[in-house]
Amino acid sequence: MTSRVHDRPQCLGAKLRAVRHHLGVSQTGMMRLLKIDCCYGRISEFERGKRQPNILTILRYARLAGLPMDDLVDDEVELKF
Repeated sequence: MTSRVHDRPQCLGAKLRAVRHHLGVSQTGMMRLLKIDCCYGRISEFERGKRQPNILTILRYARLAGLPMDDLVDDEVELKF
Protein backbone atom coordinates (compact mmCIF):
# COMPACT_ATOMS: atom_id res chain seq x y z
CA MET A 1 0.00 0.00 0.00
CA THR A 2 1.40 3.37 -1.02
CA SER A 3 1.24 6.40 1.21
CA ARG A 4 0.70 9.73 -0.51
CA VAL A 5 2.19 12.92 0.82
CA HIS A 6 -0.12 15.90 0.55
CA ASP A 7 1.21 19.39 0.22
CA ARG A 8 -0.05 21.35 3.19
CA PRO A 9 0.52 24.95 4.17
CA GLN A 10 3.04 24.88 7.02
CA CYS A 11 1.94 28.22 8.49
CA LEU A 12 -1.82 27.72 8.30
CA GLY A 13 -2.29 26.82 11.97
CA ALA A 14 -0.34 29.84 13.18
CA LYS A 15 -2.27 32.08 10.80
CA LEU A 16 -5.61 30.72 12.00
CA ARG A 17 -4.54 31.39 15.59
CA ALA A 18 -3.48 34.93 14.59
CA VAL A 19 -6.90 35.54 13.03
CA ARG A 20 -8.63 34.37 16.21
CA HIS A 21 -6.44 36.59 18.37
CA HIS A 22 -7.01 39.52 16.01
CA LEU A 23 -10.76 39.02 16.43
CA GLY A 24 -10.31 38.79 20.21
CA VAL A 25 -12.31 35.60 20.69
CA SER A 26 -11.78 32.32 22.47
CA GLN A 27 -11.66 29.01 20.63
CA THR A 28 -15.29 28.42 21.56
CA GLY A 29 -16.15 31.90 20.32
CA MET A 30 -14.37 31.14 17.05
CA MET A 31 -16.49 28.02 16.58
CA ARG A 32 -19.58 30.19 16.95
CA LEU A 33 -18.30 32.84 14.52
CA LEU A 34 -17.40 30.19 11.96
CA LYS A 35 -20.84 28.60 12.42
CA ILE A 36 -19.32 25.13 12.50
CA ASP A 37 -20.73 22.32 14.54
CA CYS A 38 -17.78 20.26 15.67
CA CYS A 39 -16.36 18.68 18.74
CA TYR A 40 -14.78 20.79 21.45
CA GLY A 41 -11.09 21.24 20.72
CA ARG A 42 -11.34 21.26 16.93
CA ILE A 43 -10.16 24.88 16.72
CA SER A 44 -7.15 23.92 18.84
CA GLU A 45 -6.38 21.07 16.43
CA PHE A 46 -6.53 23.51 13.50
CA GLU A 47 -4.22 25.96 15.26
CA ARG A 48 -1.69 23.30 16.25
CA GLY A 49 -1.64 21.79 12.76
CA LYS A 50 -3.02 18.47 13.99
CA ARG A 51 -5.99 18.75 11.68
CA GLN A 52 -6.56 20.84 8.58
CA PRO A 53 -9.87 22.65 8.16
CA ASN A 54 -11.85 22.12 4.98
CA ILE A 55 -11.80 24.76 2.27
CA LEU A 56 -15.11 26.33 3.33
CA THR A 57 -13.88 26.79 6.90
CA ILE A 58 -10.70 28.45 5.63
CA LEU A 59 -12.88 30.74 3.50
CA ARG A 60 -14.93 31.67 6.58
CA TYR A 61 -11.75 32.50 8.52
CA ALA A 62 -10.60 34.72 5.66
CA ARG A 63 -13.93 36.54 5.42
CA LEU A 64 -14.10 37.12 9.18
CA ALA A 65 -10.60 38.61 9.10
CA GLY A 66 -11.24 40.63 5.94
CA LEU A 67 -8.37 38.88 4.17
CA PRO A 68 -8.03 37.14 0.84
CA MET A 69 -8.06 33.39 1.36
CA ASP A 70 -4.70 33.21 -0.41
CA ASP A 71 -3.11 35.06 2.50
CA LEU A 72 -4.04 32.22 4.85
CA VAL A 73 -2.84 29.33 2.72
CA ASP A 74 0.27 30.86 1.13
CA ASP A 75 3.23 30.29 3.44
CA GLU A 76 5.14 33.10 1.74
CA VAL A 77 2.54 35.73 2.65
CA GLU A 78 2.68 37.43 6.04
CA LEU A 79 -0.67 38.44 7.53
CA LYS A 80 -1.37 42.15 7.72
CA PHE A 81 -4.41 43.23 9.69
